[in-house]
Amino acid sequence: MRVVTISGTSSEIGKTTLVCDLLERLPGWAAVKVTRGHYRSCGRDPETCCVSHLLGDEPRVYSDRATTDVPEKDTGRYWSAGASQVRWVVAASGQEEEGLRRALAELENAAGVIVEANRAVRAVEPDLAILVAHPAQKEIKATARRIAGRMHALYVPDREAALAADPVALAGAELGARPCPVWGPDDLDRIAARAAGVKAPTARPGATV
Repeated sequence: MRVVTISGTSSEIGKTTLVCDLLERLPGWAAVKVTRGHYRSCGRDPETCCVSHLLGDEPRVYSDRATTDVPEKDTGRYWSAGASQVRWVVAASGQEEEGLRRALAELENAAGVIVEANRAVRAVEPDLAILVAHPAQKEIKATARRIAGRMHALYVPDREAALAADPVALAGAELGARPCPVWGPDDLDRIAARAAGVKAPTARPGATV
């Protein structure tokens, strides 16, 4: 089973939208959302954000549609985008990798899986690891800096910004000296082909395969 990870330099950067855009282009693929919680209320809506009441001694993996197919949740958006299976991992700090391994082990007959989480890159060896970033971001999360050197490509959800973006400015010096392509909305078909391990469509001018 092929594995694609979608991480982000900050919150609300467009990770879930990219996951859904790819699911629409990858029939038969599953999706996994990893949510890390903490043992206190975050002060936000408990139905859509805070998971402190769900934490325990071990990570939890939710697979039933009653829990995952909820319109306001990211996992609900996965179903709407055509995911064949969905898993939601809820974990305390330090439990994320084990939770992801359990979720992946549960998936059956999936052509591939897209995992939305920063720490997922440490738990698996993805066939394609993408970091979502944007030139307008105020800062880069520490979790993103730690995995920047493992990325295969960056994704900028704004078409014009993607054409002019500089990889190091987007992801920091931790990206390393190796070439790292910057993809945008015009590259979605190519990204899906790369994810599936097939020959990519013709690249847009200036893009790197």
